[in-house]
Amino acid sequence: MPTNNDIAQRYQVGILLFDEVEVMDFAGPFEVFSLAETVDKQKLFQVHTLSPDGELISARNGLKVQPDYAIQDMPILDILIIPGGYGAEEIIIHDPVIIEWIRTQATQVKVLASICTGALVLAEAGLLDGREATTHWMDLDRLQQDYPEVIVKSGVKFIDQGSIMTSAGISAGIHLALHIVSKWVNIECARTVIRRMDIDIEM
Repeated sequence: MPTNNDIAQRYQVGILLFDEVEVMDFAGPFEVFSLAETVDKQKLFQVHTLSPDGELISARNGLKVQPDYAIQDMPILDILIIPGGYGAEEIIIHDPVIIEWIRTQATQVKVLASICTGALVLAEAGLLDGREATTHWMDLDRLQQDYPEVIVKSGVKFIDQGSIMTSAGISAGIHLALHIVSKWVNIECARTVIRRMDIDIEM
């Protein structure tokens, strides 16, 4: 993991997109990482959007997004974000190719993080067994019932288990992304992003 003083390089962030992905699940963290800068306005994170085949995806409620890369063509990542939404909990969770790809990425990236029901995908990959995790409040029972080896926590915005992190529903992904910025850069950088985004979060 980078130290607080190690801000010379630009960290590579990948956000997986897929049909029926929840919009704020990916857009919130995208905004946080994109706004994190040094005092002389150098970007600290380079954010890449990914999809299974690199083709246009249709997010929840019809928003069309063109990903930057197919997963087989993506750059080497430091951080991988798995958002939630119907597409996570009912579509890609049943895709063995994506599940295996996520397992592989867990051995290669420094942080693998889920937003909202993206936690179900990590659980399906076996990455949350024996770990504390959270998800959207509407899906906490499903996470516990379907994956009894997961230590499910409620009433928290996110849980940091080192290389694996999970967040609660939708806007909680912003909290988790800010936490990563504060941990990888410093808390003042995260506070600057908060001011830029004009959101009511204290750090």
